[in-house]
Amino acid sequence: MNTTELIRKKRNNEALTKEEILYLVNNFTKSKIPDYQFSAFLMSVYFNGMNKEETSALTEAMLYSGKVLNLNSIQGVKIYK
Repeated sequence: MNTTELIRKKRNNEALTKEEILYLVNNFTKSKIPDYQFSAFLMSVYFNGMNKEETSALTEAMLYSGKVLNLNSIQGVKIYK
């Protein structure tokens, strides 16, 4: 996949697939996409919004980015990330 093409796609108000969103988030968190490019993607999202599927995919990608902590040993309501 090409990061610039995905940014252009969102800039043109086209929906991104789950795979495209996972690609962007996973590569950004691995420092394979520079800050300025991910900022351009986020600006496109700000101006054009996301549909329910895109929002769900972005939420899932963020949830599983980085280390996931097991909080089962803590009693009560837990909020993480």
